[in-house]
Amino acid sequence: MAHPSVNILIVDDIAHNITALEALLSRPGIQVLVANSGTAALDLLLKHDAALAILDVNMPGMNGFELASLMRGSPRTSHVPIIFLTATTEDASRTFRGYEAGAVDFLHKPVDPRILQSKVDVFVQLEQHKRQLADQLLATRQLLESNEMLMAVLGHDLRTPLGTVLASAEYLARNAADEQAGTVANRIRNSALRMSRMVHQLLNLARLQGGRLPLAPRPTDLAALCRSVVEEFATQEGVERIALDARGDCSGDWDTDLLWQAISNLISNALHHGTPDGGIAVDIDGSDAARITLKITNGGAIPPAVMPHLFEAFGTTTDRRRPGDRPREGLGLGLHIVRTIVHMHGGKVHGTSDGEHSTVFSIELPRTAMHGVSR
Repeated sequence: MAHPSVNILIVDDIAHNITALEALLSRPGIQVLVANSGTAALDLLLKHDAALAILDVNMPGMNGFELASLMRGSPRTSHVPIIFLTATTEDASRTFRGYEAGAVDFLHKPVDPRILQSKVDVFVQLEQHKRQLADQLLATRQLLESNEMLMAVLGHDLRTPLGTVLASAEYLARNAADEQAGTVANRIRNSALRMSRMVHQLLNLARLQGGRLPLAPRPTDLAALCRSVVEEFATQEGVERIALDARGDCSGDWDTDLLWQAISNLISNALHHGTPDGGIAVDIDGSDAARITLKITNGGAIPPAVMPHLFEAFGTTTDRRRPGDRPREGLGLGLHIVRTIVHMHGGKVHGTSDGEHSTVFSIELPRTAMHGVSR
């Protein structure tokens, strides 16, 4: 984005001093604003933004210290860096007064042109960097607005036809004329369900990262919450392989809805990626007074090369899997969402695999959610 020139304000009541400073500082990209009094300087500052003000201390009427004090008292100009110039002999108390008035530097005439120019260059660069950051912030806001629009499309325009596809597939599966028609209907239904999960994960990730899902902790029994999640999977194939065990005090203050989603993602992950004939153990340990531990174990191993990337958003494991492994279904957001939710509660989550037979995902939660602590 193109920007106007950076403005440098020079205030001095002596004309040849102004001329010398203009000649020293003028160059492409810099606009020198000139005032011969404090009053004229304030008028200019009302009309223009300045990256730096170079003020002569000894001016009739309003001197440099008084002008600096007025600048610091105005929200519009309080941030403008000030360099004082003075022709008087060096005096520690006078120099201190200059810094007390808000100066970033205090120079005595005659000023070495190279020193003054290098100091001015620093503030010009700072202004340019500030403008670049402002541009990046604007671009980020526009991107977020675009993402909001995309999420609205995903949430409404895609879910509606997906629901129709799913309902139609269910109807065809129940009324299939032969085995082949039933197989095709089930394939359509499964694909629609998988796509629905993708849309759901994208929406949840957008809400989590956008800060639109703040924690709402309330007293919760983790064992009861896990049972309700398991019951939600009652119609899915393999749910009979899930065994739930709880011991100790399973209560705490957590965001029930978000935690439900995290547990659901882990159980869904175990059902879809674990060995089809292996059991799934959901173990809740509430014996610790400060925290509670949830472990979900399923048959099947994760290749060592995949382990460091388990919780990455949109991660892919295609080229890291061993021959014969099933490709990942979906967008790879489930475990990333789990980690985000657990970290919001001030907890920890990690996955382990023995490389041969089983995989374990463990969640450690403090009894009271710590409201957005990240680890």
